[in-house]
Amino acid sequence: MKEPSRLACILAASALLLGACATDLTSSVHPDKVVYHINDSSSATAALRNIGNHLDVNPQAQIVVVTHALGVDFLMEGARDKNGNPYNIPVESLTERGVTFDVCEITLKSRKLDRKQFIPESKFVPSGVAEIGKLQARGGFAYIKP
Repeated sequence: MKEPSRLACILAASALLLGACATDLTSSVHPDKVVYHINDSSSATAALRNIGNHLDVNPQAQIVVVTHALGVDFLMEGARDKNGNPYNIPVESLTERGVTFDVCEITLKSRKLDRKQFIPESKFVPSGVAEIGKLQARGGFAYIKP
């Protein structure tokens, strides 16, 4: 039996690669585990957009948004972006897609804020920075700072 030529092997390998590339990429996507860090609400609009884009590409992604310092402000009742758009609408939408929004209790204490001032989608953690560390070190979460 004659061995296949080198060209025939290259063509066969190329065909396999092209076939693999043509498959639906979302069917083989593994869920990402990502923590988005927001410590300044001026980046909240971009962060919310990035998170939505992330979920559009990988709907199974496990996403936690950790806020502290001035980053908690967009999760407060009545908070609006610089164009007057309420933040609660995209936050509610992302929560429905499985995103969680953590608020640092140290920030609440230092800024004399109350949990009642925050939208219902807010979850509270003892320390935002410690939560980020825990998610990265023990949870295997990737870190994104928008």
